[in-house]
Amino acid sequence: MRQKLVAGNWKLNGSKASIESLMGGILAGLEGMDNVAVAVCPPYVYIPMAQTLVAGSRIGLGSQDIADQDAGAFTGEVSGAMLKEFGCDYAIVGHSERRAIYGEQDADTARKFAAARKHGLKPILCVGETLEEREAGITEAVVARQLDAVIALEGVEALTDGVIAYEPVWAIGTGKTASPQQAQDVHAFIRGKLATLNAAVAAKVQILYGGSVKGANAAELFAMPDIDGGLIGGASLDANEFLAICKAGN
Repeated sequence: MRQKLVAGNWKLNGSKASIESLMGGILAGLEGMDNVAVAVCPPYVYIPMAQTLVAGSRIGLGSQDIADQDAGAFTGEVSGAMLKEFGCDYAIVGHSERRAIYGEQDADTARKFAAARKHGLKPILCVGETLEEREAGITEAVVARQLDAVIALEGVEALTDGVIAYEPVWAIGTGKTASPQQAQDVHAFIRGKLATLNAAVAAKVQILYGGSVKGANAAELFAMPDIDGGLIGGASLDANEFLAICKAGN
């Protein structure tokens, strides 16, 4: 039985005051929810603060990106070793905003996945299609291509060291959500694709859904057989909303 994981991606949001308040609310509300794994991914500069706030709790800490290099003349980058030193457990790689806004390619994402693994971080590998790709009927081809880049570099077994997050790009921050069945169909495709390569990996790997998950729709999404939790954007900035999603996963 795969445990549900609810991971909050705070994106470019937060202040010292708002994070203290948010984490206070989440920590207080999580008591008794022992069956769901929970993580938060703050902006880099707030990771040390979040590390202090989650100390001694069950909440995991993650970054929103990671350098594919260990050290050197790479201005603006943050390495896996640095993230590990500040208590990170996870690193998001290949988020659609990194791909769409900053031109990250499948090969870049695969190298970041490898870097996270190398430093003992669990990569959260994001895959998903745009509205144009969905309407063209190539959702599965796009998701397969994104997965294949990582499998080619690291091997399919490496995926058990990470988490996959399916995020239909057309449903991120738009208020549109894939229906539970639409999401399940892609999750089942991902698991089925992995099963052709390694059935044990397919059975074990957590596949999260990320696309406007809220307290109101989380239970229905998480009831699907291949949806193992959520990568939560906007709703992760509201303690009550985030806790409602965690409760659905519990």
